[in-house]
This record gives sequence, C-alpha cells and structure tokens, in this order.
Amino acid sequence: MSRIGRKPIVIPEGVDAKIEGNSIVVKGPKGELSGNFDPLIEVELEGNEILVKRSSDEKKLRELHGLTRTLLANMVLGVTEGFKKELEIQGVGYRAQKQGNDLVMNLGYSHQVIFSETDEIKIEVPSPTKIIITGIDKQKVGQFAAEVRGKRPPEPYKGKGIRYVGEYVIRKEGKAGKTG
Repeated sequence: MSRIGRKPIVIPEGVDAKIEGNSIVVKGPKGELSGNFDPLIEVELEGNEILVKRSSDEKKLRELHGLTRTLLANMVLGVTEGFKKELEIQGVGYRAQKQGNDLVMNLGYSHQVIFSETDEIKIEVPSPTKIIITGIDKQKVGQFAAEVRGKRPPEPYKGKGIRYVGEYVIRKEGKAGKTG
C-alpha cells in the first residue's frame, strides 16, 4: 500500500475544505484553489483531516493513490504558506529589474525579455541578479520559473545564464590548445 497515500492531510486552522463529488475546493488565508481528482479514488473529510483511500490494489489505483494525496496536500500547503522559486542570474551585463507589474531582463540579446505578473504569480526582484517567484499553485509557480529560466539557461563553459538558487551546473573544459 502507498506509504504517502495512507498519510492523512491535516487541515490547519483558518483553512476550509469542501468535497463535492470528485472535486475539492480549499480556501485559506492566501486564496482559494480547486481541483478534480479521479472518481476511482475516494477522498473523505473527517474532522480536520482529509483521507485518501482506494477501493482495490489495481495498478492504476495504486498509481493514483499517492499522486492524489500529494496534489491535495500541495493545495492545502499553497493556501496557507504558498510556494516560492528563487532564480539567480550570472553573467556580465545580465540583470533583471521590476517595472510596474513586469519583469524586465537584459540577457545579452538585442532586446529585453519581459514577463508579466498574473493574478496567481507574483514576482520580486530584491537585487539585479536575483528573482523570486511566488504563488499558491505549485505547478504554476514551477512552470513560470522554468519559462523564465528557459530564456537563458546556464551554459556549461562559463556558467552564464539563469539558474535556480542552489542548482549545480556541470562545467566543461574549453578547447585544448594545438600541440606540436
């Protein structure tokens, strides 16, 4: 049986969860998230806990059991604490700044790269080489961060580009000089 799927999801104080059919709505201090889960998986609300159960040990149900529990736990965590991705920019002349609701980056191209904030995604730029992306939906925060990083991923020779904070970039050696 799934070890993750068996764990109950504790609903903290100030968070309201409603289960209707195969959809759930979670409201908290940071906002509201809703999602649908597979009808083969049973989700029950008991007191201040959400329990995820499966009816049999079929392979598909075993796969969905832990996944459903994790997605629901991320919804509860998102409306209470939120999610955050930090990016850092390395390279001479590479920098970012916030202009109104837009993230404007100079990444060595002939033009500036611009990303706009949405209702769900907030952008902070504490320094010209650091970007912080926050939101309540883990998938949307990760996707937005990946799109920003994708505009100039770190290259392996000098390490220039946008990387996640703590990301290790494997460095390559340059061309060997001509001998002989």
